[in-house]
Amino acid sequence: MTAISRLSRRIFIACSLGCAMFASSLAQAQLSIEITGAGASRIPVAIADFAGDDPMSRIVTGTVRGDLERSGLFKMVDTTGAALDENTPVDYGAWKNRGADALAAGSLVRSGNGRVETRFRLYDTLKSDALGGAIYVTNAGQLRMAGHRVADFIYEKLTGERGIFSTRIAYVIKSRNQYHLQIADADGQNPATALSSVEPIISPVWSPDGGRLAYVSFEKKKPIIIVHSLASGERKVVANFKGSNSAPAWSPDGRRLAVVLSKDGNSQLYTVNADGSGGLQRLAQSSGIDTEPRYSADGSSIYFTSDRGGSPQIYRISSQGGAAQRVTFDGTYNVSPRPSPDGKSLAFITRRDGRFQLAVMDLASNQIQVLTDSSRDESPSFAPNSRMILFATEVGGRGVLSAVSIDGRIKQRLSIAAGDVREPAWGPFLK
Repeated sequence: MTAISRLSRRIFIACSLGCAMFASSLAQAQLSIEITGAGASRIPVAIADFAGDDPMSRIVTGTVRGDLERSGLFKMVDTTGAALDENTPVDYGAWKNRGADALAAGSLVRSGNGRVETRFRLYDTLKSDALGGAIYVTNAGQLRMAGHRVADFIYEKLTGERGIFSTRIAYVIKSRNQYHLQIADADGQNPATALSSVEPIISPVWSPDGGRLAYVSFEKKKPIIIVHSLASGERKVVANFKGSNSAPAWSPDGRRLAVVLSKDGNSQLYTVNADGSGGLQRLAQSSGIDTEPRYSADGSSIYFTSDRGGSPQIYRISSQGGAAQRVTFDGTYNVSPRPSPDGKSLAFITRRDGRFQLAVMDLASNQIQVLTDSSRDESPSFAPNSRMILFATEVGGRGVLSAVSIDGRIKQRLSIAAGDVREPAWGPFLK
């Protein structure tokens, strides 16, 4: 397959969409996460068993420990024999002797109407000081979310970066000739199917508020772009022009979508209103294929892939249109630009010695680092704190998801027994 045919493949896949339904057979098909690399130095932290109702406390405790351990930045310290909650006086010396730099203790309390309060405190054992705490109120079916919130708090206090454990991911599973758009917790648990199809579902992207997904649908016997409200299930067609409508990307304010349309010939960049009210604006004109747009973090520019120079490379253009500037010059194939939420980095797929690998560019220095040693990487997606990148790849001929830290040290692999996993998209921080 030539470079340009590979670039075009995602634009012109033809499929017909099945009904939007929940696939019960996949509802229990959870992603499993394997740690394949960890940080050079991990923070030793003790998470005491949360006090309270035993089945519920085990869920919260296990979620907190699992989140922190999978991040690759923390090492769990054994808490066997420790009986304490958020109000128990802390013996700092004893915990330092166990090797813990930090300690978290908490409890679960039923508060009526099916609600549960998850309470906890975090302590710095080296400085013999409390670092704070919180109370999260959920129903009994949301205990894992409470655990994610606790882990987020601990992560931020100990690293200085905002935690991402309570965020969500979207991805597409191919199983038994069916395609299912799934939404799950960032650790792959609690999956639910938002959409099912007998043909491929491609290019899902989260709205900035996390309440909607835009994606490409072929239910009109041609590729069109739909915005799907996850709470109500309402679906709006936002791009249904002549030819192909593909590759949606949200503006940071959630009001516009950058899209790729072929209505005037080659695939070119446009923007439309995200509410389906029109507002079509053309951004650029070229004799080649322009595709895969993504807004910069501040919304002032759009990164995209184009073969206008003879081979697929990454360019940048003002979000209001105008002249485009080339961004990548190293190699003959660089595609799928994904600017980081903090505006400091650009992830993309590069071809090196016939292998398609995930790379990241420091936008201040233009230095590039290849982050993976795989050969079929695609569809990168930054975590909202800009530290991790989720992407699709292949292992043993089967699609899996992987994640890698921005420095390449922390690596994870997410797979599912039900089938191929593709098209990942990491959602924003919860409000």
